[in-house]
Amino acid sequence: MKGDFFHIVNRGVEKRKIFITKNDYLRFIHNLYDFNNKDNVDLSYFHRRQIHNYNIYGSATSVNSKEEIVNVLCWCLIPNHLHLLVQEKLEKGASMFTKKLTGGYTLYFNLQNDRSGVLFQGRSKIISVTRDAHFIYLPYYILSSPIGLIEPHWKEKGIKNFKKVIEFLENYKYSSFPDLNGKENFPFVINKNLFYKLFNTNKKQFREDFLDWLKNYKGQESWKFED
Repeated sequence: MKGDFFHIVNRGVEKRKIFITKNDYLRFIHNLYDFNNKDNVDLSYFHRRQIHNYNIYGSATSVNSKEEIVNVLCWCLIPNHLHLLVQEKLEKGASMFTKKLTGGYTLYFNLQNDRSGVLFQGRSKIISVTRDAHFIYLPYYILSSPIGLIEPHWKEKGIKNFKKVIEFLENYKYSSFPDLNGKENFPFVINKNLFYKLFNTNKKQFREDFLDWLKNYKGQESWKFED
């Protein structure tokens, strides 16, 4: 329903990597912008967006008459799965957006890797966010996902090197964490002002609250998506 919030998650079939190269990440990130459109992306436009023109810190090319179907509030990609937090702007927008993202990326990935068949593990989980506790802490959970790349057991045993982990997250490009902390990374993807408004925060407060949550993480959320 318009205005509702959803946590979208999916991962590679058989837990395989869905992002192998930097260009894979960049392709999906720009798809977050391109496919957030009520209308289909014009094929001539889409083919003109060559992968080598993607820029880590660049802006997305404008799409004429673009009507967004969701507000992207928070996102993170790691090698074998993805997390998104969105707010619907159109009825069933989360489902429409997800189908475009996974379908379009699968076509790209299969072509790049000379493969066929499914890439993702079944249908994406599109989880309605209805509880306040879920909503408030979900961005922290999503944005902490990359920590497992450098400290695989942090959720069970805690973080060993907190300073190293924070530096890693601050420099991890495939996430909205840098943008929400005031460092332009992919500013065209998220609605940052809406994020701050909805969570009654700002870049300084968000960072402080995130660090506090991370220090006190207990791993008890019943709603979490297992990595």
